[in-house]
Amino acid sequence: MSMIKLGLPGIALAVTCMLSSAALAQDCANRGHLNDRFCDADGDALADPPTDPAKLLDPDTLIFSYTPVEDPAVYEGTFQDLLKHLTEKTGKNVSWFPAESYAAQVEAMRSGRLHIAGVAAGAVPYAVNIAGFHPKVTMDKIDGSLGYTLQLVVPAASDIKTVADLKGKRVAHVAPSSNSGDTAPRVLFKQMGVTPGEDYEILYSGKHDNSILGVVNGDYDAAPVASSVLERMIERGVVEKDALRIIYESSPFPRTAYGTAYNLKPELADAIAQAFLDFDFQNSSLFEEFKDTKGFTPVEYKDDWVNVVAIQIETGATYDEAGLTTLKNE
Repeated sequence: MSMIKLGLPGIALAVTCMLSSAALAQDCANRGHLNDRFCDADGDALADPPTDPAKLLDPDTLIFSYTPVEDPAVYEGTFQDLLKHLTEKTGKNVSWFPAESYAAQVEAMRSGRLHIAGVAAGAVPYAVNIAGFHPKVTMDKIDGSLGYTLQLVVPAASDIKTVADLKGKRVAHVAPSSNSGDTAPRVLFKQMGVTPGEDYEILYSGKHDNSILGVVNGDYDAAPVASSVLERMIERGVVEKDALRIIYESSPFPRTAYGTAYNLKPELADAIAQAFLDFDFQNSSLFEEFKDTKGFTPVEYKDDWVNVVAIQIETGATYDEAGLTTLKNE
């Protein structure tokens, strides 16, 4: 397994995309939230694969990326067994792309340079609609619980007891594309009488890990974060459990989705999806990090992300060039 660093797509690619988008705009009867370069004839809310076989990708090396975390190098080792398994099942070399941001993932997949990815729940609709990402699976918890929750954390000694106490405080949000770290609290907290950005100051940390560590170190008064990230940081000893208090927890959201680019050859995309499903998770390096997980299970984007999309649309999200700019400016 090797590590590959990818740059942003060039002007020539952008021009090509604009020309192909113009053609698609005339031919597509159903698109939903998808970018103009895509079409959704079968109504599954995902970009249809190219009908021209010459436009289907069958690369010798598949590029894999996991959602941005505090230390991509650590997670490269964590995913090593999975990448080896993908190599065995597809007959392809599989290389690791250390994503530094949600935008970098979406840009790389949109330009055809990223083929397999684990995308954070809140960034999934952006990846689907802007880059043609096809979510295939998610991690299935041992205890049978669904997804992850938004947890509002404060320092253990804080006088903040409820969401209402956030007024006048400095609160870390993760990034504009983060579900539990930004869009969900904007909707859910407002329903409880607190409007983020008006009743309290928002400071973007860039990552859930940064928000959590910032609260522990006193840089922020509070932070809405993904429960799954907090659990893993406590498990690894990065954060002491008694250093924080959880003063609010939402209903569950879907976890990180793992999937493929829309324009891979169908048999290759199917082989990748099946490789996730038959992966021996609990006897792998992944289980050392995700100890609450028994394996991968299929997902249906149209159904499983309906609430995430609804929250994003309510907060003004768009899945177009403006949406990509939001990701870049996170």
